[in-house]
Amino acid sequence: MSANLSTNLFYNRSTASMQKLQAQFDRLNEQVSTGKKLLAPSDDSVGYQRLQVINRANADGVQDAANVQLAQATLQQAGTSLSQVAEQLQRASELVIQGKTGTNSASAQEAIATELEGILQSVVSLANGKDARGMPLFGGKDDAAAVTAGVGGTLAFAEGKAPAVPIGDGQSVEVTVNAGDFLAVKDGGDLGSAIAAMVAALRAGEALPEGAADTLATVSDQVTATQASLGAREVRVDLQAAQIKSAADDREITRSGIEDADPTETIVELQKTMTVLQATQASFSKLSSLSLFDYLR
Repeated sequence: MSANLSTNLFYNRSTASMQKLQAQFDRLNEQVSTGKKLLAPSDDSVGYQRLQVINRANADGVQDAANVQLAQATLQQAGTSLSQVAEQLQRASELVIQGKTGTNSASAQEAIATELEGILQSVVSLANGKDARGMPLFGGKDDAAAVTAGVGGTLAFAEGKAPAVPIGDGQSVEVTVNAGDFLAVKDGGDLGSAIAAMVAALRAGEALPEGAADTLATVSDQVTATQASLGAREVRVDLQAAQIKSAADDREITRSGIEDADPTETIVELQKTMTVLQATQASFSKLSSLSLFDYLR
């Protein structure tokens, strides 16, 4: 009876030990395969909860990063368009100087007038550009022109501008401005009417109106100021992008510390467990093969 009890105890203990070693081996093997030490919530409930928080923060961070990229791209596009507008206005200023000399032939005056008209068309085209979302860069709705030229060259500006872009932490940035902010002047004039007045004077052989030339200079200054404003916003967005990247890197370090298995350490532990398991299995096999007579001898 005692021998039977001892044999049963031996078998039970040996089986439990091998099952425990096998479970440990399987777990370590899965850790090596997946690179993860946290395989189920029961492994580390606190760590698992922290991972859920990190995962939610990562999802928010991905959206914030996408919004920041959109803001950066739109600001850069608007800045590039304004640079091209500034170049066109610089050329218009040069033509105004030429037109004021009083020594131009009629054909030269006509050439200046034609080029000024082309400049206005180019500026209007640039002002009607769309961003990556299909939204107007400089005001209005997605299905309407931001700027249209009417009779006498007077420009009409669509109301509003594209909505601000959220960039995280409750912050948002306006990535565009309304074209009227830089192409119109306070006294009610605008670039279109100024150029139209100068074109008419050139073709009539008359002196260029000083008011129109002043409007051109004012618009040029406004374009420069708008470029500076958008540039400042771009710097702010770039800083936010860096902060988002830094926060994501910090979260990844924390996540890795909670979830990732150390490859070298895990493999060493796996090999040790396998060695112990094999030795236990061999010992059990040898002892369990003994007959009762051999066991009692």
